[in-house]
Amino acid sequence: MVDIFVSILGSFALSQIYPNFNSLSVAPRHMKTPRWFHRTRLQSHLRIPTAVTLVGAAVVSAIASFNPDPPNTRLTNDNGANGGYVSDYTLVTGQPYTDDVLTACSQSRGRQNEPAVAVDPRNPQVIVGSSNDYCGVLQADGTFLGLGDVWLGYYRSEDGGASFTSSLVPGYQGDQSPYAARANVRTADSGDPVLAWDKDGRLFAGSESSSDPEGTAKTFGDVWVATYDNPNGPGGATKDDGKEFVRSLDVAEGSAAPNLLGKFHDKTAIEVDRTGGSCDGNVYFAWARFTGNGPSGFNSSVYFVRSTDHGRTFSSPMKLSQTVHDIQFPDIAVTGDGHVYVTYRQFADVRSNSTIDAIVYNASTDCGASFSAPQVVQPFEPYDPTDISVGGVVTGDCGDFASSCVSGYTFMRGGTQVRSTADQTDKAHDYVYVVYDPSIPGTEVASGTTYGSVTSEDLPDKYHQNVGSQSGIYFFRLDGATGAHTTPLLIDDPRAHGGLQRFPDISVDAGSMHAIWWDSRNDPCYDPARPLGNCADKSTVASLDAFGTSGSTATLAWSPSTRLSTVTSNPNWEQFSNRTVPFGGDYLYISSVGTFSYGVWTDWRDVVAGSDPREGGDSDADSADVHQCRTQNPDGTFTIDTCPYEGGLDQNIYGDVTP
Repeated sequence: MVDIFVSILGSFALSQIYPNFNSLSVAPRHMKTPRWFHRTRLQSHLRIPTAVTLVGAAVVSAIASFNPDPPNTRLTNDNGANGGYVSDYTLVTGQPYTDDVLTACSQSRGRQNEPAVAVDPRNPQVIVGSSNDYCGVLQADGTFLGLGDVWLGYYRSEDGGASFTSSLVPGYQGDQSPYAARANVRTADSGDPVLAWDKDGRLFAGSESSSDPEGTAKTFGDVWVATYDNPNGPGGATKDDGKEFVRSLDVAEGSAAPNLLGKFHDKTAIEVDRTGGSCDGNVYFAWARFTGNGPSGFNSSVYFVRSTDHGRTFSSPMKLSQTVHDIQFPDIAVTGDGHVYVTYRQFADVRSNSTIDAIVYNASTDCGASFSAPQVVQPFEPYDPTDISVGGVVTGDCGDFASSCVSGYTFMRGGTQVRSTADQTDKAHDYVYVVYDPSIPGTEVASGTTYGSVTSEDLPDKYHQNVGSQSGIYFFRLDGATGAHTTPLLIDDPRAHGGLQRFPDISVDAGSMHAIWWDSRNDPCYDPARPLGNCADKSTVASLDAFGTSGSTATLAWSPSTRLSTVTSNPNWEQFSNRTVPFGGDYLYISSVGTFSYGVWTDWRDVVAGSDPREGGDSDADSADVHQCRTQNPDGTFTIDTCPYEGGLDQNIYGDVTP
């Protein structure tokens, strides 16, 4: 979802969904953690290839040229400027409405990560973004608003991404607008946004969600899909496409039990058929279902549903993966003939007799009604940063206090994932375009610490190998009709300029390919033996930029990469778990219509640095403490941060036109 559980659930952190988790008596890092968390609490996924039917050349050519327009555009206007946050009800009707959550979001300078974006195939001037949005969690004095801890953002542009109006998907705790009753979901918190358009002006938003609105410890772990329509229907002016929230409904429910016992759904993906064929308008949604949390950890499988009535109803969940116990990060591609391909990552897992990390896919030739057996496409050596926490368990991120690690480094989590898409205008081929970010063979080095990025489950008693490496973005094209694929090649070889590459995404439409990723070539302390943005003295530095490139399906060649972000960010600011650990989300996102493409990323340029008085003058010297205001109590403990609106939490979503 977002990163709910600091060391239990791999897309949030308990203190993110429960920001007061530090007051609980049990520290989550000492609990048995799921296998995928051991692997780095790998990213919760999302992405929607918004390739669509061919748009008229006149429409595309008006916006096709790539002109990055510094500064980048901020999608999350929670800084008291640019109109703040507006209810979708007000956006559609013009009638004023606000509430405590929207008021807080309009000024809180809060946290947002895991962005999504989708360009309208009918009108590329209309772009909708989303993210895990924590803007309404806190009041100005640092106390909790008490109306939920995270929710899906809805950020709308009608000028090709030059500016955005910020909003939230209706149905959040505290929403009393007339649209709130249209939300039929049972959870208090929501994240992992995924977005996809149909070709008739409808936008679909998928989510993983959790926590009980009644305030109990139940961790539901549901998944749901929301529908936005053009208020005037498919024949309405395209500038209003995807504007009115129509409904949201659960498509699968997790177990009403605490601590992720039973079933928990996560790692979402969505796509819509825009081919004009017999499957046109079908909405496809996939996710990973985790079960267990017993002595042997979690089992995870990929499930799939479809809607044939524009999101009004969905089919019963269908299991796609079979005997392998550790499967995550599904993505969905629809080819020009309406065939559906679901790709995902298979982890090496001794319980399944699976000895390799690999990319796997299932295929459907009947509009998502049934699928082939899983087919392994490409094995790889993963790039999964891990360390040993002070509690003695393998962890995927490190910070301060209970969140600190033996190595002394401070870093956010991340790991190899798979993203895929197809060109829905290509009626002649079943081509699926795939990107992923593993370790580059030959770059492995001894880390000299408990940190490492290359892991293996072949020897579970030696799980952490203390080997660092360099990650890169690989690309190949799969022919779904035959199972053959091109040789995976680096899009932009980082060995030529230093740094590592993470969180790729790809969009393809009308023969034009577009990709985005995070790149640390501007990290002055880069070393494959250390985590991203960490120097030899254990301090952190600004080290991360968004990069992009484009290519042609005719040649499969990519242009030289272009820096998208105009400011290099430090991704390791300690903004979560009561200002003790970094979290940057688990993916970036790109969407395109023809040659026009728009990308979004999590960004820290607006963060105000500070010192943490609990550390006695930042004794750990990580340079990752954010601005905060605390007073020491007579018993030696400290108060909450009483100035959260002053910029210490100012993590944002930025975007720009991409190559």
